[in-house]
Amino acid sequence: MIPLDKVKNIIKKHSKLEIDLSSSNIDKKKFIEMSKEYSEISEIVDDAKFYVSFERVKKELEKIIYDKTSDKEIINLANIELSELVARNEKVKKKLISFLLPKDEADKKNAILEIRAGTGGLEASLFAADLFKMYEKICTKKNWLLEIISISKSDAGGLKEVIALIKGKNIYSTLKYESGVHRVQRVPETETQGRVHTSAATVAVLPEAEEIDVKIEDKDLRIDVFRSSGPGGQSVNTTDSAVRITHLPSGIVVSQQDEKSQIRNKEKGLQILRSRIYEFERKKKEDERSKDRKSKIGTGDRSERIRTYNFPQGRVTDHRINLTLHKLNEFMEGEIFDEMIENLNLQAQQELMTLN
Repeated sequence: MIPLDKVKNIIKKHSKLEIDLSSSNIDKKKFIEMSKEYSEISEIVDDAKFYVSFERVKKELEKIIYDKTSDKEIINLANIELSELVARNEKVKKKLISFLLPKDEADKKNAILEIRAGTGGLEASLFAADLFKMYEKICTKKNWLLEIISISKSDAGGLKEVIALIKGKNIYSTLKYESGVHRVQRVPETETQGRVHTSAATVAVLPEAEEIDVKIEDKDLRIDVFRSSGPGGQSVNTTDSAVRITHLPSGIVVSQQDEKSQIRNKEKGLQILRSRIYEFERKKKEDERSKDRKSKIGTGDRSERIRTYNFPQGRVTDHRINLTLHKLNEFMEGEIFDEMIENLNLQAQQELMTLN
């Protein structure tokens, strides 16, 4: 249930802004700020008015329905209207909850996606590759742009690690609950006795941080250069072009060796480092703000098991919201990904509403 006073405040704020904006005594900067706020509230104000009047209109319709003197045709019309009213109210509630919740400044940002093979050897690396293909398909369906920053391949088409930048609209808000351990249960192609094996891959989704978001001082960095080695890069270099960047205050370390140019490796390394520092600071603030609260959605920590992909039974289960979808193939094709995300977002919103 949404507190009625909070919804009424939306309507009051809209009316006040309407009056204030018609005043000639506000400066240009204030006018721009107020216009933006007015525009945002205008999109929800009709829903707010509907929600405030919902109980009154509902009682009026119920009075007609239960009045024995009412005409049958009028009762039928009232029943139809009541059904439509209740259905609209459910949609309006979701919109109002979303509007009233504290805004995450990172939600509109692009995202850096990091996938790493976990426990399970070759099968884990194959699953990491499958997860990456799934996110690629989601990006294609949503017209997002995916750019690979670095990739390290294993045998048989698997991936040890891949880091990619995803660009588009509201990327981080859509993908932020993907962080964690993704577990797979399936029969590997090399398994001769048909036994189901369990392996895992870790996923981290970070909001892309720009220079304006994170100021990195040169004095806070230690940069080591070394020669690229091992499989995974586009080529193995014969010069010291690989870069390892250590952010001394936080202890965060990023290595980059995909490019032949040391300068390009440094640029890519700083891009990843900036986003990891940004997420580190965001998480620290969030922990301080809610240290005594435990979200049902989970922390987003990469050590937390969040989802199981069971291929023999054709199901995918999200353990944070106890949701199982018996459409694993469609999920891996990116077809029903939104259904999972909508449920995760709804649970997170309900949790936040109880905390604010």
